[in-house]
Amino acid sequence: MIHRKLPFLAVCAALVAASAAIAGCGNDVPPNAVAKVGDTVIEKSDFDHWLNAAARGAQPAGGENVVVPDPPSFTKCVAAKKRQPVAKGAEKPTDAQLKEQCKAEYDSLKEQVMQFLISAEWILQEAEERDIEVSDAEVRKSFEDQKKETFEKEADYQEFLESSGQTEQDLLFRVRLDLISNEIRQQVLEGTDKISDEDIKEYYEKNKQRFAQPERRDAAVVVTRTKAQADEARRRLASGESFSAVAKDLSIDETTKDQGGKLAGVAKGQQEEEFDKALFAAKRGELSGPVKTQFGWYVFKVTKITPADQQTLEEAKETIRSLIRAEREQKALNDFVEDFRKRYRDETSCADGYVIQDCENAPQPEETTPASGGNPQGMQQPQQ
Repeated sequence: MIHRKLPFLAVCAALVAASAAIAGCGNDVPPNAVAKVGDTVIEKSDFDHWLNAAARGAQPAGGENVVVPDPPSFTKCVAAKKRQPVAKGAEKPTDAQLKEQCKAEYDSLKEQVMQFLISAEWILQEAEERDIEVSDAEVRKSFEDQKKETFEKEADYQEFLESSGQTEQDLLFRVRLDLISNEIRQQVLEGTDKISDEDIKEYYEKNKQRFAQPERRDAAVVVTRTKAQADEARRRLASGESFSAVAKDLSIDETTKDQGGKLAGVAKGQQEEEFDKALFAAKRGELSGPVKTQFGWYVFKVTKITPADQQTLEEAKETIRSLIRAEREQKALNDFVEDFRKRYRDETSCADGYVIQDCENAPQPEETTPASGGNPQGMQQPQQ
């Protein structure tokens, strides 16, 4: 509903398009429908309703006189575009060019709406198969909570309904999908949080380096453009001047210069090679340099050494538990989504003119690419 997206639904709608042989041309889709999922038809009237809402959502904020692209002639759309002002010096587009623009807009909106309607039906059928039910009371409560968060006044809500082309029933439908999607997700993830001490120990032994902290060094540095400047910096530092004062006068490294010459928490391999070698060979408290690098000459002093450290199994235990749970959750979702899409795509036929890659009768793509979207444009209330 409103400004919240449907995360699980969006995942299912944006799956990688699977290859499939061309199988018919939507022959079993009734004349009054745009698609059929199993025995359930998606009616043309529903498509038209959501297309109107998507077209409104695609308009700039405050836009008026929304015209939904009207195939195949696009007469109204072309007429509306002809009324739009043309930039000074720009060539006025022809009717044919405007028609092409209208067709491109329609194709984009159609794709989004078909993805939304098909994936919504997939979710509803999956919920039925899993015996998942969401009560009207649950839907209403979630709806009212979101409405209260989004709209300060009832008038604002009514204005949104008017401008979006949606009804309260549409928003309740979206909330229901959201709640159902969350329930399905919970079922898919069931058991992924059962992680034994043996699982944690095995993960730790295989990934010990992930729980090791390398030696780190803090230093005070002055970076100069020439060796003569570096020699001057070393002389002044050796005579007792502070790194802060010398860096302010001579350093060309703005980051450390603004910090009084301080360079903190450096691990081996993080600095340019020549300076890195010198930094980790130096003794704490000794003035070192000048060291020539491609970025200038370094004069420095190591001010602190933090020894390398290896977290113990006990110290890393909760971190590892979280990592294993995240990995198992992702695998469970990926496996489910792959199977979910294959099962329902095989059951989805689309009418001529409404075929998208979620339909089993879609042409086989030349190469596998991600589907383009989730919900139709304008389905979310703008952030308040």
